[in-house]
Amino acid sequence: MSTSKLLEPFKLGSITLSNRLVMAPLTRNRALEGLVPNPLSVEYYGQRASAGLLISEATQVSQQGQGYQDTPGIYSKEQIAGWRKVTDRVHAQGGRIFLQLWHVGRISHVSLQPKGGAPVAPSAIRAKTKTFVNGTFADVSEPRVLELSEIPGIIDSFRQGAANAIAAGFDGVEVHGANGYLLDQFAKDGTNKRTDAYGGGIENRAKLMLEVTKAVAAEVGSERTGIRISPVTPANDVSDSNPQPLFDYIVDHLNALKLVYIHVIEGATGGPRDIAPFDYHSLRNRFKGAYIANNGYDLALASKVLSANEADLIAFGKLFIANPDLVERFKRGTPLNAPDKATFYGGGAKGYTDYPVLESAGAAE
Repeated sequence: MSTSKLLEPFKLGSITLSNRLVMAPLTRNRALEGLVPNPLSVEYYGQRASAGLLISEATQVSQQGQGYQDTPGIYSKEQIAGWRKVTDRVHAQGGRIFLQLWHVGRISHVSLQPKGGAPVAPSAIRAKTKTFVNGTFADVSEPRVLELSEIPGIIDSFRQGAANAIAAGFDGVEVHGANGYLLDQFAKDGTNKRTDAYGGGIENRAKLMLEVTKAVAAEVGSERTGIRISPVTPANDVSDSNPQPLFDYIVDHLNALKLVYIHVIEGATGGPRDIAPFDYHSLRNRFKGAYIANNGYDLALASKVLSANEADLIAFGKLFIANPDLVERFKRGTPLNAPDKATFYGGGAKGYTDYPVLESAGAAE
């Protein structure tokens, strides 16, 4: 039986988490017509409610914010009602859940955009990456520059998405500022070549991420607002020439907003943790709220980092896909199921809600 600090309760703002495991946001491409959460999602999240905190799959705040087929939204009454079924199930199981608010920016395809228009971006630079549309992976479309006059609408879509998430019963929201999506595209100089108030120096490039987060926190409360960042990830063809001062600045300002947490992808998303030099302790020391560490963690590394007080919570992704009862498996020190990558994106129950738990696997104590 494990006695890791990972299994201890943690007070996150006004709520108490039963342990320090966080289920990371995991895109599964299973939303139904109208981009409403699938009824299977009620079971999927309910199965994993023993995590201290669940963070929903990335959920677009508008049609323009969508970049992949069959990802859920949080901008229609039907979507809110669909998510309410998920939050009701998670709460009935004693769990806690935040919704991740998403705008993909240039990582999209014209077939998903309003009236088949071009995706928006800080600058008209096409990403060297693919998206998942019409049942296959396709090159992303050429983006257009997001006009200054459109920026207040972007900010408001996040604010309204946050309000809708609370109406759907979520305990809080996470602003998606990571992985080469819109807010990250604005922050990093590899994707932002603007010469107006949202381009150039660090202060200007960080502006949209901070304005969005401020609006969200003002709408639902800072104690119910977190943010995800990924300082050095190359995901979705994003880069910055000098990420340390950029993210030191961003985190200083996030701290001033008194957010409940920062969720930091350390290294390359789903890849090497040491892809580029970066001082994550600097972010940890600058931020007074909770620090969620993410990327490549197993029980041993999580326990080591928590014991050294280098993080407060640890997020797990693929391990939670394959192990609905990950908390119990860590407690007992039992083997883990291996994730089936072929069923990560799209499909039905297979690889979604049918992974065995300890009792059905015949491994009960």
